[in-house]
Amino acid sequence: MGARVAVVDHGSGNLHSVSRALTRVGADVVVTADADLIRGAAALVIPGVGHFGACVRGLRAAGLEPVVRDFVGTGRPVVGVCVGMQILFEASDEDGDPGLGLLEGRVRRLRGGGPSTGGQPTDAAPPVKVPHMGWNTVSWTGRRHPLAAGIPDGSFFYFVHSFAPDLGPDTVGATEHGRAFSAAVARGNVFATQFHPEKSGDAGLQLYENLVKEAAAA
Repeated sequence: MGARVAVVDHGSGNLHSVSRALTRVGADVVVTADADLIRGAAALVIPGVGHFGACVRGLRAAGLEPVVRDFVGTGRPVVGVCVGMQILFEASDEDGDPGLGLLEGRVRRLRGGGPSTGGQPTDAAPPVKVPHMGWNTVSWTGRRHPLAAGIPDGSFFYFVHSFAPDLGPDTVGATEHGRAFSAAVARGNVFATQFHPEKSGDAGLQLYENLVKEAAAA
């Protein structure tokens, strides 16, 4: 078996799809809310679907916030997916509860119109549909992250979301839907995606395979 990857069960995650994708690329997967099992893993994946507040409150109610923080402190790989990415930020327009603050910035609602209009629809920039649901391209920044190795610039990934973080210093992949936003971010050993790798075909599997390799080397 490959490296042990813990998928955090905080009550609001796409657990089975994430687990299947990781298993397919050779990970030894455990889906768990058990602190000891998480601490013993070589890598950690924090999935999330639905509502920012429900996800972050579920994580805290399970007593897992300090476990996640401690894991980040070990230097082992940590990956957040979709709302599991969003809760790593400081705050979100979707809910008043704070995020974990492991990444700087705020998650904002997507709005119609292009980035030059501040997200507001105009005659030149018609509204886009929110939620953003379906396939879209990701442009990798010059700071190519190891988890993006072997994935061509402009590859398609699958998105389902109404909120997203702005572009910032931690952005390693960008997408546009109404406005430009961070599709992938990285800070230290923390990497996170607004898209769903487990629903993104070969490109998503390549990202998870890269994670397993990084975990084995950690």
